[in-house]
Amino acid sequence: MVENSRIKQIITFLNDSPEDAFLNYALAIEYIGLNETIKAKDIFDKLVTNHPRYSATYYHYGKLIQSEGEAEAAKVIFENGIKIAVENKETHAAAELRTALNELLYDED
Repeated sequence: MVENSRIKQIITFLNDSPEDAFLNYALAIEYIGLNETIKAKDIFDKLVTNHPRYSATYYHYGKLIQSEGEAEAAKVIFENGIKIAVENKETHAAAELRTALNELLYDED
């Protein structure tokens, strides 16, 4: 397993707060950076299940799924993220997710 100091630090923090949405999200982002996509997807899956209102998850999760050629699954993730971001009144997150969805739909054409 490839690890870096940030991953070690995040894991240390997660030992004290294993359900912290931000820490889990940060760990998934680190794994993406190391091309450890299976680990990242597992964390994103748990975040969507355990912290569905944590809107930051949806953009990077959708992009990861999209990069693996799963356009329909990515579309659903982006759409769910837009709904959550709007409900949370997070206009910037909603706009980023809409852009990602539009790019995905444009690429399908």
